[in-house]
Amino acid sequence: MASFTPDGPGGIVITGASSGIGEACALYLDELGYRVFAGVRRPSDGEALSAKASARLTPVLLDVTDVASIDRAVETVKAAVGAAGLAGLVNNAGIAVSGPLEVVPLGDLRKQFEVNVIGQVAVTQALLPLLRQGRGRIVNMGSIAGRATMPFMGPYSASKFALEALTDAMRLELQPWGIQVSIVEPGAIESRIWEKGSHAADQMEAAASPEAKAYYGEAVARVREVVARAVQRAIPARVVAEAVAHALSAARPKTRYLVGFDARFRAVLAAWLPDRVQDRLLTWILKLPG
Repeated sequence: MASFTPDGPGGIVITGASSGIGEACALYLDELGYRVFAGVRRPSDGEALSAKASARLTPVLLDVTDVASIDRAVETVKAAVGAAGLAGLVNNAGIAVSGPLEVVPLGDLRKQFEVNVIGQVAVTQALLPLLRQGRGRIVNMGSIAGRATMPFMGPYSASKFALEALTDAMRLELQPWGIQVSIVEPGAIESRIWEKGSHAADQMEAAASPEAKAYYGEAVARVREVVARAVQRAIPARVVAEAVAHALSAARPKTRYLVGFDARFRAVLAAWLPDRVQDRLLTWILKLPG
């Protein structure tokens, strides 16, 4: 069974490597000796990342929602790896949209899926010839929210639930070529995605109608307090990078990697507690109106 080793041929592409988990993965794998192609959206992000890494790391401009950008990135990677192909792809790019589903702007909901779901498929489709060539592996960046959601996190959770299904399908569809597919499911991790998501939620709340604020204002505030406390307890993104490295290098990688105590705890609750019991538990913890 093929495994991904630093002294092997090819390289690894990581999307969304400008900050947070993606940056941590790029730097950790580079530190281990891997040849990394780090997808960033701005040249300045690539320069900042390069300053922290070795000469092996190559920033690549990549917007997962832009077909032309994906095509250009693929050509850059293809020219660099040649016949060796790719040893790995980490689909990490993502955003977080939150809010009551009754009032979430449909444009924001579409963007959530465009980045977190369709963008992952688009990049995977474009790089599969190189992955097949190098008998590479695919690691999708999911979330515990892809197993168990919270109120007002519906858009983000739905995108991560979708990524769970895509991972299962890919794993079976690509096994004839020895392409291993895993998904990493972190809990609360130090990442700018929550800062960006909170800013977007502030904008949505400011634009909400008085009626929507009357319906959901208090409950949303409760959930945001809980999320803020979880962010304060967040573990370093490097822990996720270590799980990604295992998925790329182990002789028999796991299909799923739960990262963090909170992720493991929520996974147990989701697996064993009936839905109504989970509902009552969350209502009590979040102090939601019942």
